[in-house]
Amino acid sequence: MAEDRFRFSDGAAYERMMGTWSGLVGDVFLDWLAPEPQLKWIDVGCGNGAFTERIVERCRPAEVQGIDPSDAQLAYARGRPAARLAEFRKGDAMALPFADARFDAAVMALVIFFVPDPAKCVAEMARVVRPGGRVVAYAWDMRGGGFPLAPVGIEARGMGLDLPRPPSVDASRMEALQALWAGAGLTSVETREITVERTFDDFDDFWTTGHGSSLGAALAAVEPEVVERLRTRVRDRLPADGEGRITTPARANAIKGRVPA
Repeated sequence: MAEDRFRFSDGAAYERMMGTWSGLVGDVFLDWLAPEPQLKWIDVGCGNGAFTERIVERCRPAEVQGIDPSDAQLAYARGRPAARLAEFRKGDAMALPFADARFDAAVMALVIFFVPDPAKCVAEMARVVRPGGRVVAYAWDMRGGGFPLAPVGIEARGMGLDLPRPPSVDASRMEALQALWAGAGLTSVETREITVERTFDDFDDFWTTGHGSSLGAALAAVEPEVVERLRTRVRDRLPADGEGRITTPARANAIKGRVPA
Protein backbone atom coordinates (compact mmCIF):
# COMPACT_ATOMS: atom_id res chain seq x y z
CA MET A 1 0.00 0.00 0.00
CA ALA A 2 1.12 3.56 -0.62
CA GLU A 3 1.15 4.47 3.06
CA ASP A 4 3.71 1.70 3.71
CA ARG A 5 6.34 4.07 2.29
CA PHE A 6 5.75 6.20 5.38
CA ARG A 7 6.09 3.46 7.98
CA PHE A 8 9.63 4.19 9.03
CA SER A 9 11.73 1.13 9.79
CA ASP A 10 14.89 2.70 11.25
CA GLY A 11 14.25 4.32 14.61
CA ALA A 12 17.80 5.64 14.98
CA ALA A 13 17.83 7.30 11.55
CA TYR A 14 14.40 8.75 12.16
CA GLU A 15 15.61 10.10 15.50
CA ARG A 16 18.45 11.93 13.83
CA MET A 17 16.09 13.53 11.35
CA MET A 18 12.65 13.99 12.86
CA GLY A 19 13.33 13.30 16.53
CA THR A 20 15.37 16.48 16.82
CA TRP A 21 12.82 18.54 14.91
CA SER A 22 10.02 17.05 17.01
CA GLY A 23 11.82 18.11 20.17
CA LEU A 24 12.25 21.67 18.97
CA VAL A 25 8.62 22.19 18.03
CA GLY A 26 7.30 19.90 20.79
CA ASP A 27 8.77 22.05 23.55
CA VAL A 28 6.99 25.14 22.20
CA PHE A 29 3.81 23.12 21.83
CA LEU A 30 3.88 21.91 25.44
CA ASP A 31 4.57 25.44 26.69
CA TRP A 32 1.42 26.50 24.82
CA LEU A 33 -0.64 23.64 26.25
CA ALA A 34 0.64 24.17 29.81
CA PRO A 35 -0.96 20.87 30.93
CA GLU A 36 -1.53 20.17 34.60
CA PRO A 37 0.44 17.25 36.13
CA GLN A 38 -0.81 13.73 36.79
CA LEU A 39 -2.78 13.41 33.56
CA LYS A 40 -3.28 10.12 31.72
CA TRP A 41 -1.97 10.61 28.16
CA ILE A 42 -2.20 8.70 24.90
CA ASP A 43 0.37 9.56 22.23
CA VAL A 44 -1.17 8.49 18.93
CA GLY A 45 1.39 7.68 16.24
CA CYS A 46 4.18 7.87 18.80
CA GLY A 47 6.82 6.61 16.35
CA ASN A 48 10.16 6.17 18.08
CA GLY A 49 8.95 7.95 21.21
CA ALA A 50 10.53 11.37 20.64
CA PHE A 51 7.48 13.34 21.74
CA THR A 52 6.40 10.70 24.26
CA GLU A 53 9.66 11.34 26.05
CA ARG A 54 8.87 15.07 26.15
CA ILE A 55 5.58 14.26 27.88
CA VAL A 56 7.30 12.08 30.48
CA GLU A 57 10.13 14.54 31.14
CA ARG A 58 8.12 17.75 31.19
CA CYS A 59 4.52 17.02 32.16
CA ARG A 60 4.74 14.75 35.22
CA PRO A 61 2.06 12.43 33.81
CA ALA A 62 0.31 9.70 35.77
CA GLU A 63 0.38 7.43 32.72
CA VAL A 64 1.43 7.53 29.06
CA GLN A 65 0.42 5.06 26.37
CA GLY A 66 2.20 5.25 22.99
CA ILE A 67 0.52 3.73 19.91
CA ASP A 68 2.19 3.18 16.53
CA PRO A 69 1.96 0.69 13.62
CA SER A 70 5.75 0.23 13.25
CA ASP A 71 7.45 -2.55 15.23
CA ALA A 72 10.89 -1.05 14.56
CA GLN A 73 9.89 2.39 15.81
CA LEU A 74 8.29 0.90 18.91
CA ALA A 75 11.44 -1.10 19.63
CA TYR A 76 13.46 2.12 19.58
CA ALA A 77 10.88 3.84 21.80
CA ARG A 78 11.08 1.06 24.40
CA GLY A 79 14.82 1.73 24.73
CA ARG A 80 14.29 5.36 25.75
CA PRO A 81 14.48 6.56 29.35
CA ALA A 82 10.78 7.48 28.96
CA ALA A 83 9.99 3.75 28.99
CA ARG A 84 10.32 3.84 32.77
CA LEU A 85 6.79 5.24 32.71
CA ALA A 86 5.45 5.10 29.16
CA GLU A 87 4.07 1.90 27.68
CA PHE A 88 4.40 1.39 23.93
CA ARG A 89 2.18 -0.92 21.91
CA LYS A 90 1.32 -1.60 18.29
CA GLY A 91 -1.97 -0.14 17.17
CA ASP A 92 -3.99 1.73 14.56
CA ALA A 93 -4.74 5.43 14.98
CA MET A 94 -8.15 4.85 13.41
CA ALA A 95 -9.09 2.06 15.85
CA LEU A 96 -7.46 2.80 19.19
CA PRO A 97 -7.34 -0.27 21.48
CA PHE A 98 -8.77 1.48 24.55
CA ALA A 99 -12.16 1.98 26.18
CA ASP A 100 -14.15 5.21 25.99
CA ALA A 101 -13.07 8.09 28.27
CA ARG A 102 -9.88 6.23 29.27
CA PHE A 103 -7.50 9.23 29.13
CA ASP A 104 -7.25 12.88 30.15
CA ALA A 105 -5.37 13.92 27.02
CA ALA A 106 -4.78 12.57 23.52
CA VAL A 107 -1.98 13.98 21.40
CA MET A 108 -0.81 13.44 17.83
CA ALA A 109 2.60 14.90 17.01
CA LEU A 110 3.64 15.27 13.35
CA VAL A 111 1.44 12.36 12.30
CA ILE A 112 -2.02 13.38 11.12
CA PHE A 113 -0.97 13.70 7.45
CA PHE A 114 0.16 10.05 7.48
CA VAL A 115 -3.26 8.75 8.55
CA PRO A 116 -5.45 7.57 5.63
CA ASP A 117 -8.64 8.85 7.32
CA PRO A 118 -7.79 11.83 9.58
CA ALA A 119 -11.43 12.43 10.56
CA LYS A 120 -11.76 8.88 11.87
CA CYS A 121 -8.51 9.30 13.78
CA VAL A 122 -9.60 12.53 15.49
CA ALA A 123 -12.95 10.94 16.35
CA GLU A 124 -11.09 8.03 17.94
CA MET A 125 -8.90 10.40 19.95
CA ALA A 126 -12.02 12.17 21.20
CA ARG A 127 -13.67 8.84 22.05
CA VAL A 128 -10.88 7.69 24.37
CA VAL A 129 -10.64 11.03 26.21
CA ARG A 130 -12.90 11.80 29.18
CA PRO A 131 -15.42 14.67 29.10
CA GLY A 132 -13.51 17.91 29.64
CA GLY A 133 -10.25 16.29 28.56
CA ARG A 134 -7.96 17.50 25.78
CA VAL A 135 -7.46 16.43 22.18
CA VAL A 136 -4.38 18.14 20.73
CA ALA A 137 -2.01 17.90 17.78
CA TYR A 138 0.61 19.63 15.72
CA ALA A 139 1.60 18.95 12.12
CA TRP A 140 4.11 20.36 9.68
CA ASP A 141 2.41 22.88 7.38
CA MET A 142 3.12 20.71 4.35
CA ARG A 143 1.15 22.77 1.82
CA GLY A 144 2.54 26.02 3.18
CA GLY A 145 6.21 25.02 2.90
CA GLY A 146 6.69 24.33 6.60
CA PHE A 147 8.16 20.83 6.27
CA PRO A 148 11.85 20.74 7.33
CA LEU A 149 12.83 19.28 3.94
CA ALA A 150 10.78 21.75 1.90
CA PRO A 151 13.92 22.99 0.03
CA VAL A 152 14.45 19.46 -1.30
CA GLY A 153 10.83 19.17 -2.41
CA ILE A 154 10.91 22.55 -4.17
CA GLU A 155 14.01 21.68 -6.18
CA ALA A 156 12.77 18.15 -6.91
CA ARG A 157 9.56 19.51 -8.37
CA GLY A 158 11.62 21.99 -10.40
CA MET A 159 13.40 19.01 -11.93
CA GLY A 160 10.15 17.16 -12.61
CA LEU A 161 10.79 14.57 -9.90
CA ASP A 162 7.71 13.18 -8.21
CA LEU A 163 8.79 12.51 -4.63
CA PRO A 164 6.19 10.78 -2.43
CA ARG A 165 3.85 12.83 -0.27
CA PRO A 166 1.92 11.59 2.76
CA PRO A 167 -1.54 10.23 1.94
CA SER A 168 -3.41 13.01 3.79
CA VAL A 169 -1.12 15.97 3.20
CA ASP A 170 -4.01 18.45 3.12
CA ALA A 171 -4.85 17.60 6.75
CA SER A 172 -1.86 19.71 7.82
CA ARG A 173 -3.53 22.96 6.73
CA MET A 174 -4.82 25.05 9.63
CA GLU A 175 -8.28 25.23 8.08
CA ALA A 176 -8.34 21.45 7.72
CA LEU A 177 -7.33 20.91 11.34
CA GLN A 178 -10.07 23.28 12.50
CA ALA A 179 -12.63 21.40 10.41
CA LEU A 180 -11.48 18.06 11.80
CA TRP A 181 -11.74 19.25 15.41
CA ALA A 182 -15.18 20.75 14.75
CA GLY A 183 -16.31 17.56 13.01
CA ALA A 184 -15.35 15.53 16.08
CA GLY A 185 -17.53 17.78 18.24
CA LEU A 186 -14.60 19.26 20.18
CA THR A 187 -15.03 22.61 21.92
CA SER A 188 -12.81 25.47 23.15
CA VAL A 189 -10.70 25.00 20.01
CA GLU A 190 -7.59 27.15 19.70
CA THR A 191 -4.81 27.17 17.09
CA ARG A 192 -1.38 28.66 16.58
CA GLU A 193 1.63 28.46 14.29
CA ILE A 194 4.96 27.27 15.66
CA THR A 195 8.16 28.21 13.81
CA VAL A 196 11.53 26.76 14.78
CA GLU A 197 15.04 26.68 13.30
CA ARG A 198 17.74 24.04 13.24
CA THR A 199 21.43 24.51 12.46
CA PHE A 200 23.45 21.80 10.70
CA ASP A 201 27.24 21.57 10.74
CA ASP A 202 27.35 21.88 6.96
CA PHE A 203 25.34 20.97 3.88
CA ASP A 204 26.41 17.31 4.04
CA ASP A 205 25.00 17.15 7.55
CA PHE A 206 21.66 18.54 6.32
CA TRP A 207 21.57 16.19 3.33
CA THR A 208 22.46 12.97 5.14
CA THR A 209 20.16 13.78 8.04
CA GLY A 210 17.27 14.11 5.60
CA HIS A 211 17.73 10.50 4.57
CA GLY A 212 16.20 9.47 7.89
CA SER A 213 12.84 10.45 6.39
CA SER A 214 10.96 8.99 3.43
CA LEU A 215 13.34 11.05 1.26
CA GLY A 216 16.06 8.42 1.53
CA ALA A 217 13.87 5.61 0.23
CA ALA A 218 12.51 7.79 -2.56
CA LEU A 219 15.95 8.87 -3.79
CA ALA A 220 17.25 5.31 -3.68
CA ALA A 221 15.06 4.62 -6.71
CA VAL A 222 16.39 7.64 -8.67
CA GLU A 223 19.41 7.55 -10.98
CA PRO A 224 22.60 8.65 -9.15
CA GLU A 225 23.35 11.45 -11.61
CA VAL A 226 19.85 12.87 -11.10
CA VAL A 227 20.26 12.72 -7.33
CA GLU A 228 23.57 14.56 -7.64
CA ARG A 229 21.91 17.30 -9.71
CA LEU A 230 19.21 17.62 -7.10
CA ARG A 231 21.78 17.78 -4.33
CA THR A 232 23.62 20.59 -6.13
CA ARG A 233 20.42 22.58 -6.61
CA VAL A 234 19.45 22.22 -2.96
CA ARG A 235 22.94 23.22 -1.82
CA ASP A 236 22.77 26.34 -3.98
CA ARG A 237 19.40 27.20 -2.42
CA LEU A 238 20.66 26.99 1.17
CA PRO A 239 23.23 29.67 2.07
CA ALA A 240 25.91 28.75 4.58
CA ASP A 241 27.38 31.06 7.22
CA GLY A 242 31.07 31.88 7.50
CA GLU A 243 31.77 28.54 9.14
CA GLY A 244 29.81 26.55 6.59
CA ARG A 245 26.81 25.91 8.81
CA ILE A 246 23.31 25.65 7.37
CA THR A 247 20.31 26.98 9.29
CA THR A 248 16.85 25.99 8.07
CA PRO A 249 13.37 26.83 9.43
CA ALA A 250 10.29 24.68 9.82
CA ARG A 251 6.72 25.60 10.67
CA ALA A 252 3.96 23.56 12.26
CA ASN A 253 0.25 24.18 12.70
CA ALA A 254 -0.96 23.36 16.22
CA ILE A 255 -4.48 22.84 17.55
CA LYS A 256 -6.09 22.05 20.89
CA GLY A 257 -9.67 21.40 21.94
CA ARG A 258 -11.73 19.71 24.64
CA VAL A 259 -14.22 16.88 24.71
CA PRO A 260 -17.60 18.36 25.70
CA ALA A 261 -18.32 17.93 29.42
